[in-house]
Amino acid sequence: MLALAALASGAAQAQQDEDEDGEAHPPASAPAAAPVRMEVSEDGTLVIDARSKVAWSRCLEGTRWNGKTCAGLPRLFTRSEAQAVARERSQAEGVPWRLPRATELRHLVQRRAVPPGVDSVLFPSSPGTWHWSSTSRIHTGSVNMYNYGNAMQGSTGGVANRMGTRQGWAVDMGSGDSAPVHKDSALPVRLVRPYP
Repeated sequence: MLALAALASGAAQAQQDEDEDGEAHPPASAPAAAPVRMEVSEDGTLVIDARSKVAWSRCLEGTRWNGKTCAGLPRLFTRSEAQAVARERSQAEGVPWRLPRATELRHLVQRRAVPPGVDSVLFPSSPGTWHWSSTSRIHTGSVNMYNYGNAMQGSTGGVANRMGTRQGWAVDMGSGDSAPVHKDSALPVRLVRPYP
Protein backbone atom coordinates (compact mmCIF):
# COMPACT_ATOMS: atom_id res chain seq x y z
CA MET A 1 0.00 0.00 0.00
CA LEU A 2 2.82 2.36 0.94
CA ALA A 3 4.62 1.49 -2.29
CA LEU A 4 1.52 2.41 -4.32
CA ALA A 5 1.30 5.76 -2.54
CA ALA A 6 4.98 6.41 -3.30
CA LEU A 7 4.44 5.51 -6.98
CA ALA A 8 1.43 7.81 -7.23
CA SER A 9 3.37 10.61 -5.57
CA GLY A 10 6.28 10.09 -7.97
CA ALA A 11 3.92 10.10 -10.97
CA ALA A 12 2.35 13.34 -9.80
CA GLN A 13 5.81 14.90 -9.45
CA ALA A 14 6.74 13.76 -12.93
CA GLN A 15 3.76 15.49 -14.51
CA GLN A 16 4.37 19.00 -15.72
CA ASP A 17 2.87 21.84 -13.70
CA GLU A 18 0.97 24.65 -15.35
CA ASP A 19 1.39 28.24 -14.25
CA GLU A 20 -1.34 30.90 -14.28
CA ASP A 21 -0.74 31.62 -18.00
CA GLY A 22 -1.41 27.96 -18.88
CA GLU A 23 2.20 27.28 -19.88
CA ALA A 24 3.65 23.89 -18.92
CA HIS A 25 6.85 23.75 -16.88
CA PRO A 26 8.75 20.65 -15.80
CA PRO A 27 8.96 20.08 -12.03
CA ALA A 28 11.96 21.66 -10.32
CA SER A 29 13.33 18.33 -9.10
CA ALA A 30 12.10 14.79 -8.76
CA PRO A 31 12.16 13.29 -5.27
CA ALA A 32 15.10 11.00 -4.57
CA ALA A 33 14.24 7.31 -4.43
CA ALA A 34 14.51 5.69 -1.03
CA PRO A 35 17.86 3.90 -0.71
CA VAL A 36 17.71 0.13 -0.93
CA ARG A 37 18.94 -1.30 2.35
CA MET A 38 20.20 -4.60 0.95
CA GLU A 39 21.25 -5.64 -2.51
CA VAL A 40 22.97 -8.60 -4.10
CA SER A 41 26.60 -8.23 -5.19
CA GLU A 42 27.49 -8.45 -8.89
CA ASP A 43 28.78 -12.02 -8.58
CA GLY A 44 25.72 -13.05 -6.54
CA THR A 45 27.66 -14.43 -3.58
CA LEU A 46 27.06 -11.56 -1.13
CA VAL A 47 24.16 -9.49 0.15
CA ILE A 48 25.40 -5.97 0.83
CA ASP A 49 23.83 -3.90 3.58
CA ALA A 50 24.93 -0.36 2.67
CA ARG A 51 23.46 1.23 5.80
CA SER A 52 25.21 -1.12 8.23
CA LYS A 53 28.32 -1.37 6.02
CA VAL A 54 28.45 -5.15 6.10
CA ALA A 55 28.31 -7.90 3.50
CA TRP A 56 26.47 -11.12 4.29
CA SER A 57 27.33 -14.46 2.81
CA ARG A 58 24.33 -15.15 0.61
CA CYS A 59 24.53 -18.87 1.31
CA LEU A 60 24.81 -20.70 4.60
CA GLU A 61 28.08 -22.45 5.34
CA GLY A 62 28.12 -25.78 3.55
CA THR A 63 26.22 -24.47 0.54
CA ARG A 64 27.57 -22.58 -2.49
CA TRP A 65 26.11 -20.07 -4.93
CA ASN A 66 25.71 -21.75 -8.35
CA GLY A 67 24.44 -18.70 -10.25
CA LYS A 68 20.78 -19.38 -9.46
CA THR A 69 20.52 -20.55 -5.87
CA CYS A 70 22.46 -21.89 -2.89
CA ALA A 71 23.21 -25.50 -3.80
CA GLY A 72 23.94 -28.24 -1.31
CA LEU A 73 22.91 -28.80 2.27
CA PRO A 74 23.80 -26.39 5.08
CA ARG A 75 26.30 -27.78 7.56
CA LEU A 76 25.40 -27.75 11.22
CA PHE A 77 27.96 -26.59 13.78
CA THR A 78 28.39 -26.39 17.53
CA ARG A 79 29.17 -22.87 18.70
CA SER A 80 32.92 -23.48 18.90
CA GLU A 81 32.89 -25.09 15.43
CA ALA A 82 30.97 -22.07 14.10
CA GLN A 83 33.60 -19.70 15.46
CA ALA A 84 36.34 -21.90 13.98
CA VAL A 85 34.72 -21.94 10.51
CA ALA A 86 34.61 -18.11 10.56
CA ARG A 87 38.34 -18.00 11.41
CA GLU A 88 39.15 -20.58 8.71
CA ARG A 89 37.20 -18.70 6.04
CA SER A 90 38.87 -15.43 7.07
CA GLN A 91 42.31 -16.99 6.68
CA ALA A 92 41.44 -18.67 3.37
CA GLU A 93 39.92 -15.56 1.76
CA GLY A 94 41.90 -12.82 3.51
CA VAL A 95 38.64 -11.13 4.56
CA PRO A 96 37.55 -10.75 8.22
CA TRP A 97 34.50 -13.07 8.25
CA ARG A 98 32.80 -13.46 11.61
CA LEU A 99 29.66 -14.76 13.28
CA PRO A 100 27.02 -12.01 13.29
CA ARG A 101 25.70 -10.47 16.49
CA ALA A 102 22.16 -11.49 17.46
CA THR A 103 20.85 -8.01 16.62
CA GLU A 104 22.38 -8.22 13.13
CA LEU A 105 20.71 -11.57 12.44
CA ARG A 106 17.39 -10.28 13.73
CA HIS A 107 17.52 -7.44 11.17
CA LEU A 108 17.45 -10.04 8.38
CA VAL A 109 14.07 -11.37 9.50
CA GLN A 110 11.06 -9.70 7.88
CA ARG A 111 8.60 -9.94 10.77
CA ARG A 112 5.73 -8.31 8.88
CA ALA A 113 5.94 -10.77 6.00
CA VAL A 114 3.42 -13.61 5.84
CA PRO A 115 4.90 -15.94 6.91
CA PRO A 116 7.75 -14.08 8.62
CA GLY A 117 11.30 -15.01 7.68
CA VAL A 118 14.28 -13.90 5.62
CA ASP A 119 13.88 -12.59 2.08
CA SER A 120 14.14 -15.69 -0.13
CA VAL A 121 15.32 -13.61 -3.10
CA LEU A 122 18.30 -12.27 -1.15
CA PHE A 123 18.93 -15.46 0.81
CA PRO A 124 17.67 -18.46 -1.22
CA SER A 125 17.32 -21.89 0.37
CA SER A 126 17.53 -20.34 3.83
CA PRO A 127 15.77 -22.37 6.53
CA GLY A 128 13.68 -20.51 9.09
CA THR A 129 15.48 -22.23 11.95
CA TRP A 130 17.83 -21.21 14.75
CA HIS A 131 21.23 -19.83 13.63
CA TRP A 132 24.32 -19.17 15.72
CA SER A 133 25.31 -15.62 16.65
CA SER A 134 28.47 -14.31 18.30
CA THR A 135 26.46 -12.72 21.13
CA SER A 136 27.38 -14.01 24.56
CA ARG A 137 26.21 -11.13 26.76
CA ILE A 138 23.03 -9.09 26.81
CA HIS A 139 22.03 -5.74 28.27
CA THR A 140 19.46 -6.26 30.98
CA GLY A 141 18.57 -2.59 31.56
CA SER A 142 17.89 -1.10 34.94
CA VAL A 143 16.66 -3.36 37.70
CA ASN A 144 14.86 -2.47 40.91
CA MET A 145 17.27 -3.82 43.51
CA TYR A 146 14.50 -3.74 46.14
CA ASN A 147 12.38 -6.20 44.10
CA TYR A 148 12.54 -9.55 45.90
CA GLY A 149 12.78 -11.52 42.62
CA ASN A 150 15.77 -9.50 41.42
CA ALA A 151 17.56 -9.86 44.77
CA MET A 152 17.03 -13.63 44.75
CA GLN A 153 18.48 -13.89 41.21
CA GLY A 154 21.44 -11.67 42.10
CA SER A 155 20.53 -9.26 39.30
CA THR A 156 21.88 -5.72 39.45
CA GLY A 157 21.07 -4.51 35.93
CA GLY A 158 23.50 -3.34 33.27
CA VAL A 159 25.41 -5.82 31.14
CA ALA A 160 25.17 -9.38 32.34
CA ASN A 161 26.54 -12.66 31.14
CA ARG A 162 23.39 -14.76 31.26
CA MET A 163 24.85 -17.81 29.56
CA GLY A 164 27.76 -18.80 31.70
CA THR A 165 30.04 -21.21 29.89
CA ARG A 166 27.44 -23.60 28.52
CA GLN A 167 25.23 -21.44 26.31
CA GLY A 168 25.42 -18.95 23.45
CA TRP A 169 22.78 -16.83 21.73
CA ALA A 170 20.99 -18.03 18.64
CA VAL A 171 18.33 -16.36 16.49
CA ASP A 172 15.24 -18.04 15.04
CA MET A 173 15.30 -16.91 11.40
CA GLY A 174 11.60 -17.74 11.07
CA SER A 175 10.44 -15.33 13.78
CA GLY A 176 13.37 -13.08 14.74
CA ASP A 177 13.33 -14.35 18.33
CA SER A 178 16.64 -14.80 20.10
CA ALA A 179 17.42 -17.04 23.03
CA PRO A 180 20.26 -18.81 24.80
CA VAL A 181 21.06 -22.22 23.31
CA HIS A 182 23.42 -24.89 24.63
CA LYS A 183 26.82 -24.49 22.93
CA ASP A 184 26.85 -28.16 21.88
CA SER A 185 23.67 -27.71 19.80
CA ALA A 186 24.20 -28.15 16.05
CA LEU A 187 22.92 -25.09 14.15
CA PRO A 188 23.48 -23.50 10.72
CA VAL A 189 25.80 -20.51 10.29
CA ARG A 190 25.57 -17.41 8.08
CA LEU A 191 28.76 -15.33 8.18
CA VAL A 192 29.12 -11.58 7.81
CA ARG A 193 32.07 -9.28 7.09
CA PRO A 194 32.73 -5.54 6.84
CA TYR A 195 31.91 -3.85 3.54
CA PRO A 196 33.68 -2.55 1.52
